[in-house]
Amino acid sequence: MNYWWTSDYHFSHFNIIRYCKRPFETAEEMNETIIRKHNERVKPEDTVFFLGDFIFKGGKEGGVEKYRQFEKRLNGKFIFIKGNHDRHNSLNTIISKIYIHYGSKDICMTHRAEDTDPNVPWNFCGHVHEKYKVKRLNEKSLIVNLCVEVWNYYPVSFEEISSSVVTFLKEEKQCAVNAK
Repeated sequence: MNYWWTSDYHFSHFNIIRYCKRPFETAEEMNETIIRKHNERVKPEDTVFFLGDFIFKGGKEGGVEKYRQFEKRLNGKFIFIKGNHDRHNSLNTIISKIYIHYGSKDICMTHRAEDTDPNVPWNFCGHVHEKYKVKRLNEKSLIVNLCVEVWNYYPVSFEEISSSVVTFLKEEKQCAVNAK
């Protein structure tokens, strides 16, 4: 069994393509690409931490039946964290923030970056889409954006997240050296 992290699939949300410059022509193309990439990595026995905004909303774009159709097609056992669009769909998760200790790191997971914990070394969030991959929250805390846009529409492993954090810290250190 493996663990995976991701957020903001926004299934059936056509306007997210334009808002976030997603490389798709239609919502159906986006949906199918995300499902394919998800299942390329995630096995049925794996656990997926999903940091919000699974499906856009109720009505023709979302709703209980649409949500179930998408969930049935995706591998893995999901732990859903509530996103801002999830209040309008059938996800019904009660988790808005969760803390874990994994890979020798204390980690806070939430949908919105503004809800992260400045006292935890690593914070995982969604919501910010293509804005950044890793950024500093304060001198002792980082935020890692798990939105699909910055991970080529794949869920990511802890090793991939760690590698991105290491790259960020090296670049940050280099910038500090260059500024002197």
